[in-house]
Amino acid sequence: MTRDTLLDQAIHILQKAEFMISEKCDIRPRSFDFGARRGKTFLLVKVLSNIEGLGEDTSREMRRLAVLFNGTPIVIGEHTNDHPLESGAVYLRYGIPCVNIETFKDNFLEGVPPLVYAAPGGLYVEIDGDTLKAVREEKNISLGELAKHLAVSRRAISKYENGMSATIDIALKLEEILDTPLAKPINMLMMFEKPEDTPEKDDLKDASDLEKEVLGAMMNIGFDVFRTTKAPFNALSRDAENKVLTGVSDYSEAVVKRARFMSSLADVADAYSVFIVKKMSKSRNIGNTVLVRHEDLKEFDDSEDLLTLLLKRHAHNGANN
Repeated sequence: MTRDTLLDQAIHILQKAEFMISEKCDIRPRSFDFGARRGKTFLLVKVLSNIEGLGEDTSREMRRLAVLFNGTPIVIGEHTNDHPLESGAVYLRYGIPCVNIETFKDNFLEGVPPLVYAAPGGLYVEIDGDTLKAVREEKNISLGELAKHLAVSRRAISKYENGMSATIDIALKLEEILDTPLAKPINMLMMFEKPEDTPEKDDLKDASDLEKEVLGAMMNIGFDVFRTTKAPFNALSRDAENKVLTGVSDYSEAVVKRARFMSSLADVADAYSVFIVKKMSKSRNIGNTVLVRHEDLKEFDDSEDLLTLLLKRHAHNGANN
């Protein structure tokens, strides 16, 4: 299956599951392929044939953006190196859950979460230790007897009862002996490794002069600014209540393309979208992305001034559509 086919399948699944979907991001570099929202659930989705193609820098940015959007990053793939991804299993790559398309469909369309996760050494299941202990005692099976059936130590059984994960083989044997489901469903929305949602000190270290000027001005009027290097926007700016996708560039046709995608993602992510543009004759809108002349930044005294402008331009844009 080609990556484009896999991407289209993922979008189709989420549409059937009544998610609101952004446009596909066909701008490089890109840390994700699209955003999706259903109620309070927001996903940043990336599609790869081989999940080993997910690099550390891309993962770090994807996880960081997901936290800022109060969402979850997820990767859909087909294999890891030479091995196909198992259905019903979650693989972690740099702290991001990765699944195949069947597992993705089961979780988000059918409401059936995975039970298995991959870790060094094989596939594992998180055991419901309280249920294991209660059923074992109810059936009058001692730790030693159960350990003997499984060919493990009494200490291992005690650890399972205290929440230690087990291999699939052990989990299946436990469920067969006790005639009770013991595997805990995996909540993919909670399992990714969350970075701090505070700006990093060196965010602007490698930025261009224009980025440093514009993003510095955004900080000066009261925004926390989280610079990106692999997203189709330059930063996510945030005050106490609002998120603003922030683009920075000289004016070009590429700005129009980026602004259009930013508008689509902002609609899904419940955010504003602004593009600060140098060498532009007058301000304009592209979708719900407001293009603001770089020299007009001097007019803003605080974040409320910019947000008021964005609201006004959004209202004007809506009235004209």
